[in-house]
Amino acid sequence: MKIYLDGKLVEKEDAKISVFDHGLLYGDGIFEGIRAYNGRVFRLKEHLDRLWSSAKAINIKIPIQQKDMEKAVIKTLLTNKLCDAYIRLVVTRGSGDLGLDPRKCITPPSIIIITDNISLYPEELYEKGMDVITVSTRRIKQDSLSPNIKSLNYLNNILAKMEAIRSGVMEAIMLNAEGYVVECTGDNIFLMKNGVLYTPPGSEGALIGITRDAVIELAKNKLKIPVREERVSIYNVYTSDECFLTGTAAEIIPVVSADSREIADGSPGKTTVKLIKEFKNLTRLTGTPIK
Repeated sequence: MKIYLDGKLVEKEDAKISVFDHGLLYGDGIFEGIRAYNGRVFRLKEHLDRLWSSAKAINIKIPIQQKDMEKAVIKTLLTNKLCDAYIRLVVTRGSGDLGLDPRKCITPPSIIIITDNISLYPEELYEKGMDVITVSTRRIKQDSLSPNIKSLNYLNNILAKMEAIRSGVMEAIMLNAEGYVVECTGDNIFLMKNGVLYTPPGSEGALIGITRDAVIELAKNKLKIPVREERVSIYNVYTSDECFLTGTAAEIIPVVSADSREIADGSPGKTTVKLIKEFKNLTRLTGTPIK
């Protein structure tokens, strides 16, 4: 496997950065998780736009142009002969000293592109649905750190994931400081109720996910389902007609119980199944060609 590292493609074993890189020392950096399907990179421009927005928000100047980053992603996939892959694109602050001051970083930001296969959840969960719990770890308040900055510091999410693992489930619902549903540890959340699709808005602290946006578009345009971005309580989850999660790695996965309460009849909902089918068609037929 070849890794893109600062303009060069190197063997996995040789892909090394300094121990003084502030991405390692302080989580001072940003990333994107991207998918390639059937020889096309799904919504690459949207992912790169978000990467550049994250960089601007934390005052990192990415040392190459966006069009060159696109070429680097494609080149890495071609080198590794991958048509279907998960792409992890990382930009670190660069190498500095042991202090917090980013001005002390003496090297340009590092760019890392990893392309590999991924299987976030077992295939049977996509067919039968998954169980989730609500965790005590609250999502970081939006006025402290914007959820739309995809930073390298995911400790908040990891602590929530650990709670889920201890409870014997693979994913967990996170609430904000006011007690409203925000998202899961790595996925956005959707609910169906009385023919309307609901999802928490970004103002509640949810990441505006690329897959989330694709699902909203499919629901509105393909299935003609009204979509509302508004506050969601855990009561709304318990009493929903359907529930599912979305994410780049997860894609769309049904939820059939939350905190030991069955969602509707305890099986994946009809709308969820339709959206999964439409999403698969979308990823198969659209995207930036790998060539």
